[in-house]
Amino acid sequence: MEYRSFTQAEIEQLEQQGCTAEDWLAIEVHPELNVKYLRNVRFSGHCSLGKFDKAFTLPGGMHKHSGIFHATLHNVTVGDDCCIENIKNYIANYDVEHDSFLENVDIIIVDGPSSFGNGVEVSVLNETGGREVCIHDQLSAQEAYMQAMYRHRPLLIGRLKQMAQEIVATRTSDRGRIGHHSTIVDTGYVKNIYLGPFSKIEGAGRLKNGSLMSREDSPVHIGYGVIAEDFIVQNGSQIEDCTTLTRVYVGQACTLGHGYSASDSLFFCNCQEENGEACAIFAGPFTVTHHKSTLLIAGMFSFMNAGSGSNQSNHMYKLGPIHQGAMERGAKTASDSYILWPARIGAFSLVMGRHSSNSDTSALPFSYLIEKKGETWLAPAVNLRSVGTIRDAQKWPKRDKRSKEGQLDLVNFNLLSPYTIDKMVQGLDVLEQLRTLSGATSDTYSYQSAKITHSSLERGIQLYRMAIIKFLGNSLISRLEKEGKNRLQPESKEGEGDWLDLSGLIAPHTAITQLMNDIEAGLVNSNEEVNQRLRDIHLHYYDYEWAWAYQLMLRFFHLTEADLERNEVLVNIIQEWKKAVVGLDQMLYQDAKKEFSLSTKTGFGFDGNRRTADADFEQVRGQFESNPFVTAVQQHIATKSALGDKWIALLS
Repeated sequence: MEYRSFTQAEIEQLEQQGCTAEDWLAIEVHPELNVKYLRNVRFSGHCSLGKFDKAFTLPGGMHKHSGIFHATLHNVTVGDDCCIENIKNYIANYDVEHDSFLENVDIIIVDGPSSFGNGVEVSVLNETGGREVCIHDQLSAQEAYMQAMYRHRPLLIGRLKQMAQEIVATRTSDRGRIGHHSTIVDTGYVKNIYLGPFSKIEGAGRLKNGSLMSREDSPVHIGYGVIAEDFIVQNGSQIEDCTTLTRVYVGQACTLGHGYSASDSLFFCNCQEENGEACAIFAGPFTVTHHKSTLLIAGMFSFMNAGSGSNQSNHMYKLGPIHQGAMERGAKTASDSYILWPARIGAFSLVMGRHSSNSDTSALPFSYLIEKKGETWLAPAVNLRSVGTIRDAQKWPKRDKRSKEGQLDLVNFNLLSPYTIDKMVQGLDVLEQLRTLSGATSDTYSYQSAKITHSSLERGIQLYRMAIIKFLGNSLISRLEKEGKNRLQPESKEGEGDWLDLSGLIAPHTAITQLMNDIEAGLVNSNEEVNQRLRDIHLHYYDYEWAWAYQLMLRFFHLTEADLERNEVLVNIIQEWKKAVVGLDQMLYQDAKKEFSLSTKTGFGFDGNRRTADADFEQVRGQFESNPFVTAVQQHIATKSALGDKWIALLS
């Protein structure tokens, strides 16, 4: 549509309505513009205005017509049916798209060329630098992991940063965008900010050099008192209630609020951060902290829940804050826990108490780290029988708030995978070696600055064996269900060997190494190609998993490939699997029963006797046998037993 200039009659009417312009001819307008919706507006530079036909319905039922009232615009385009009102200073160098609502804002400007947060380097993990991640609006957890953790491959890092800079170049402009249907109200300072469609900023204090990658199906919300500088916030995320961000990337469907403070940190999809503080952390998917007293610093986390008062220490007052640590996927901290970095905590482990011994328990996943009289005690594998672990594994897929389209982070939710099972195989070897070297009658064993009791060691061996058999049986039956008995041998060797967890993506080391080699060789030349290769690896997970499980099955059960063609061998494996599955489920059942014990009813039935407490507890918590988790465990036992019996019958 061809725009026009104001007519002389319109200019006279505008001047009567308190409007002025440096040059009325520098303003172009929609042919159907009604100038009665322009009042007390000051124009400078080149401006373009759409028509104003629609009224906005505000909370409480109030209606406000679109138009521009009490504002100064410099080099601004305004789309159809926008409402811009009460701009204290001015708006400069912005394209405001249709149906946007801007009211009670101090200033909105782009000052010089800006990349709107793209290209900011975040000093993650090491505050003094060395693991910087170049953020951009297409950054995935997996690309960030490679940028941060593969510094020993400088050619790879250089190529990844080059790809990132190509994105930065396309985002750099001397004009900002406020996407259609966006809202900015009761906000202070807005400088060099990009807003995607349906963005909503309400009451923010100061926003500088950032992007809100909002979409209609997953809008971004920035709430009251938020201060943010050098940042990117992905679609579906909410930053609320006086949160302060400096050099921060916020992934899809995250929530940061209640005065949270973060600097030089990365938060990937579905993170929830409230009240506490983060400094130089790599928060992979589903990293959660809710407590005011919690500090996360210089660590890598994912699927993590931090208890109140949890903190870490990343320097020893000598060379500064140079130490870093990792809590592998699914790890938790209890209230008032402390870890002295450097340390590495195994997957799905629980940390209780204060630990200053720089432990590496990555080969002993699903463990408890407990402090006793200043020493670290380790209880291997006990989390395998915890209802909390299973509940967490079930809740994460249900709590994925991302839109189905355009997901950046690749997330594998499997509790048992080649990654965790390989750790258990290592753990089993560690425990058996400890038993052999120290003797089966020893009371205490030492491992990685931690102590293990004899009973804990024996229980750990038993639980690891059960979990490995459960995984192998799951993989075998899945293969039988899909391909039948005659196609057990994998089609490819891809998947054999070590596996990695790239902040949510579980993948064979060989596949990731090949991708990195191709990036270094120039065979992969864009961020889009990198993400597509990673998606392909993610989509082929179960093919890779079977290739790995097949080889482990041969080793673990001391079989040959010819043995796996014999029905009686398969029957034996399935019988072992059935025993392991039922055994672990029965342990979960007993663990769940503790939640309904007499001690847990303390605090119920305040003004009555034991019978009152029982009745009060039942009304609040329900009955044990009807608890959803308990019934799910019972159903799981029945379902898996039936599945095992089915294949035992078929193979017999």
